[in-house]
Formats: sequence, C-alpha cells, structure tokens
Amino acid sequence: MTRRPFILLSGGVSLYGSRAPTEQSPQCLDWMGNYMDGLKDHMTMFGLQQFPEKSTGWSREGKDFYCPYTAASPEPPTTADRVRPGDVKIVAALGDSLTAAIGANATNVLEIPTEYRHLSWSIGGYSNLSAVITLPNILKTFNPNVVGFGKRSTVSYRPAPLEDSGLNLAVTGANTFLLPAQARRLIDVLNSLPDISVQDDWKVITIFIGSNDLCDYCKNKTQFSADAFIHHMSEALDMLQEELSRSIVNVVQLFQVDRLRQVNDQSLGCILQRFFCSCVVSPKEDSPELLELLEVNRQFQDRLEHLIQTSGRYDGKKDFAVILQPFLKDIEPAIDHDGIIDFSFFTPDCFHLTVKGHEQMAKGLWNNMLQPEGNKSHLKTFSEEVKLLCPSEARPYIYTRRTENTTAMSSAARSSSLLVLGAALAVFCI
Repeated sequence: MTRRPFILLSGGVSLYGSRAPTEQSPQCLDWMGNYMDGLKDHMTMFGLQQFPEKSTGWSREGKDFYCPYTAASPEPPTTADRVRPGDVKIVAALGDSLTAAIGANATNVLEIPTEYRHLSWSIGGYSNLSAVITLPNILKTFNPNVVGFGKRSTVSYRPAPLEDSGLNLAVTGANTFLLPAQARRLIDVLNSLPDISVQDDWKVITIFIGSNDLCDYCKNKTQFSADAFIHHMSEALDMLQEELSRSIVNVVQLFQVDRLRQVNDQSLGCILQRFFCSCVVSPKEDSPELLELLEVNRQFQDRLEHLIQTSGRYDGKKDFAVILQPFLKDIEPAIDHDGIIDFSFFTPDCFHLTVKGHEQMAKGLWNNMLQPEGNKSHLKTFSEEVKLLCPSEARPYIYTRRTENTTAMSSAARSSSLLVLGAALAVFCI
C-alpha cells in the first residue's frame, strides 16, 4: 500500500489575537498517513462503530479539591526552589499525540484524529477543575490568571491556531528528533506575545515524548536508539535552559510500551494499533525482537534519569530547573473490579487515552510536582484511586532538586542554631 506523505502545519493567531507566523514541522515518519490508511481500511470492512462510553465517566474529584495554602509568594521569587503554585503565570507543553490529546473524547474511529487539546492532562484549560482535572485547571485554583493552556480542539492534519491550542505545541506523531524544533518554536512564540513577560513571569513547561521512537524502533534502530533519544532531549533542554529564565520544566518519564500489547480486546478498533505502532504490537511474545525493544525501552528510562538526576547538566541556573516526574514509569493498563482491562480509559484505537486517562495523568503529574526526588509516587495502574495533594504551610513550593537541598540546609541551620543556643544557656546557668 502506498503511504501518503504527511506534514502537520502549525501557526495561525496568537493567544491574544495577533497574527503569528505560519510554520511547517518536518514530516513525522508518515504517522498520520499510516493512521488514516488504517481508518479507511477499518471503515471499508466494518463501517462506523460507536463507543459512547468513551466520552463519559469523567472524574468529579475536582469539585472537592481544596487546599488551605494557596497564596502566591509575597514577592515574586527569583529562584526556582521558591516557586509556589500561585506564582506560576504561564503553562506550556511539548510532545506528541498523548499531549495533543488525540481522540481523548472520541466516540468513534472517525473522531480519533481530533486533538482535544483543551482536555489534555498537562496543558488543557477547559472550564475549571470541577469540569475536568488538568494541570492548568489545578493551577487555576492557586492563580486564576494563569495563561497558555489549550482552549479548544484542533485536527491533527490541519493548521492549529494558537488561540485554540494555546502553548500546547505538541505534534501528533512526533518523534524525539522533532523536540528541538518544538522547543525553538516555544521560545519564539513566548518572545512574540505582547501580554506576558518572558523574563519576569514564572513558567511551567511539561515535556512528554519518546513513545513513538519505540513504536518505530524496528524501522531504524540508529535513528531511534537510546543515544539518539537522549541527544535530541538534551538539545531541547539545553535550548530552553539557555534562552528562558524563570522556568520549571517537567520531563515525564516514559512508561513501558509493551504494556500496550495487553490493551487489545480483539475489537475492530484495536486493529489500528498495527498501523502506527507495529514495532511494539507485531512481535511475538518473548521473541528476540520484542526482548530487544524492551531493553531499549529500559535504556531510554535509565539514560533520562542520568541526564536529569545525576549529570548536573541542569543544576547550574538558579531560576531554571528540570525535574524528572516518574509517575508513569511502572504503570500498568487500567483494570476494572474484576481485574480485566478497562477499555473506558482508552480511545477506540486501543492506544491513546480518553479523558479518564488524561485525568489520571494530571493527578500523577501534580502530585509528583509536590514530592521530593526519591520520594515521588508511581502509579500502579491508570485506574487506581489517586487523591490530589496540597502544598503544606511548611513546604508550599513546587519541588525541584534545589528545593530539597535548600530544605535540608535550612533544617541543618536550625539544628545548628539550637545547639549554639543550648550551649549558651548552659554556660549562663553555670
């Protein structure tokens, strides 16, 4: 079957209505061409199936979310280790279809190419937290004036105006080699917006990418190796560190993609997995091809941990921080009360997440942001109960690597002061 070339167009108008330059991204390995071919084949053979349950069952936990300590800092913080949720003024996100929220509210396969960016876990801003749990909607409870979130849906093969997508610059089908271009575009867009201060406003940027590299690994083992993955990730993060101030960057750890092999109920929609992630779903169980892929997946995770947690590469700038958020690292598919895969968390293509899945990711991300490195929670399944955490009076900040060091130093200083005071009192009593 001949594959059509596919190029996603980006650009349009800015968040505030002014025109922004239209821009083309490189070809995403013909991801959407393959996907649309699969949809056509599916429709020809089976017609249009409806899945109304995919758009229902949204969580209502957000209605009950209340934190007693929501105030912003008395004065804007100058270092990343002292940023409270209420200090965040701009949100942005980079990545692939899981951040673009492709098919998140789809009820049939024809709606899967719709990107529900306003419902995306890390960057969607639809309504408020009572309507849908997303990171921006959580942050709105601390600062109702936060900007940058996605406001409306877009279509993955049409231009995406910024007034709809917001600063969700994720590209459906993107491999990690496209991440530096996304980072470059984010910097350029931020510098072009008239109603924000790139230098003074605190930003939270969330990056999640790499799954498509693993889906394509067997097609080009050099281009999609762990070395290539970490090279492109480093290039993007280096660019953000060099050109942006007052920024906290969440890098979300990859999950183990072979878990997606379990998400197949033999329904007609699950056939689509083979069109865009064949390197994961096609190999036989315990085959050399699958075992090699699993090892590469682990290398991706290990190399990302080294880059962010132990290399020190992003620890030298006081108003910039990169934090690895590991809540997805060991996650298993959603299961119901009978221990069976709960397909209401997955779109009709048996690969992407519905709003229920996006809400779980939003909760996992938020909780990781309030937890220190080494003590960050990992989701066991997409369907487990997750309660949103609150900042405490003692630790009202978003955790960075420097937050932990500063907290430890402050505790040590207090202990030292008490020792000195005790010694002085002892001398006085004598």
